[in-house]
Amino acid sequence: MNDIEEDSNMKKSDFRATIKKLVEHKNFQSAVIAIIVLNGIVITAETYFIGNTFLQAVDRIIIWVFVVELLLKMIGLGVKGYFSKKWNIFDFVIVAGSLVFYTTPFVSVMRLLRVLRLLRMIPAIPALRKIVDSLMKSIPALTGILGLSMLIFSIYAIIGTTYFRDVLPGEFFGSFHTSLFTLLQVVTFESWASQVARPVMSEVPWAWAYFVSFIIIGALVILNLIVAVILSYLGQEEEDHRGGQMDRLYNENAEIKQELREIKALLADKKTNNDSE
Repeated sequence: MNDIEEDSNMKKSDFRATIKKLVEHKNFQSAVIAIIVLNGIVITAETYFIGNTFLQAVDRIIIWVFVVELLLKMIGLGVKGYFSKKWNIFDFVIVAGSLVFYTTPFVSVMRLLRVLRLLRMIPAIPALRKIVDSLMKSIPALTGILGLSMLIFSIYAIIGTTYFRDVLPGEFFGSFHTSLFTLLQVVTFESWASQVARPVMSEVPWAWAYFVSFIIIGALVILNLIVAVILSYLGQEEEDHRGGQMDRLYNENAEIKQELREIKALLADKKTNNDSE
C-alpha cells in the first residue's frame, strides 16, 4: 500500500515538475505575450465593429486561454508558490474579475475589466515589470517632493485666484480648483503663453514674475527632481543585480580556494604517508 502511495506521489511530483518546466519556458511566455497582444487588437477592433459576433467569440476564447494559463501556473508552481508573487496575484484578480463580470448586466464594468486585461502585458514583459517595480519602490522617496509640489501649487493657485480672477474668464482663475488646473496646464507648457500668461500680463504687468517663478520652481526644479528620483531607483536595481553577481562570484571563488586547500592537504598527507613507508 505504501509503495502504491509512493508511486502516486512520484507521478504527481513528476507531473508538477513537467508543468513547471512548461510555464517557465521562454516560448510559453512568448505565447502568453502574443495572446495579450491579440486581446488588445480584438478590444481595439470592437471599438470600430460594435457587437461583432466573431470578435466577441474570439474574446471569449482568449478569456478561457487566460484561465488555462492561470491553472497551469498554479499546478506547476503550487498554489502557495503562485500567490507568493505579487504579479501573479495581479494576474489572478484580472482573470477572475473577467470571469465573474463577463455576464454582468453592468456593461461598463465588463468593458473596463476587458481593457484592464491589457495590463497583463506588464508582468509578462520583464522590462515593463522592472519599470513598474522601480516606480513602486520610489513612492516613499517621492512623498516629500509630492508634498512640496502640492504646497507650491496651492500657494500659486491662491495667488492666481486672488489677483487674476477678474482678468481671465472663470475657467482659468475663477476659483481655487480651476486655478490648480490652469497651473497644471502651465507646468506642462500646453498653450500656457497664448491662453494664460499673455492675456494676464496685458492687464497685470507684474504677472510675468508670477508665471516665470512658477515655471522655474514647478516645471524645471520639482518635475526634474521627480524624474531624478525615479531614475535613481531604476539604476539601483541594476546595481543590486551587479552586487548580487559579485557576491556570488566571491562565494564561488572562496569555495574553489577552500577545495584547493583541501586537495593540497590530502596530497600532503599522502606524500607524508608514502615517505613514512
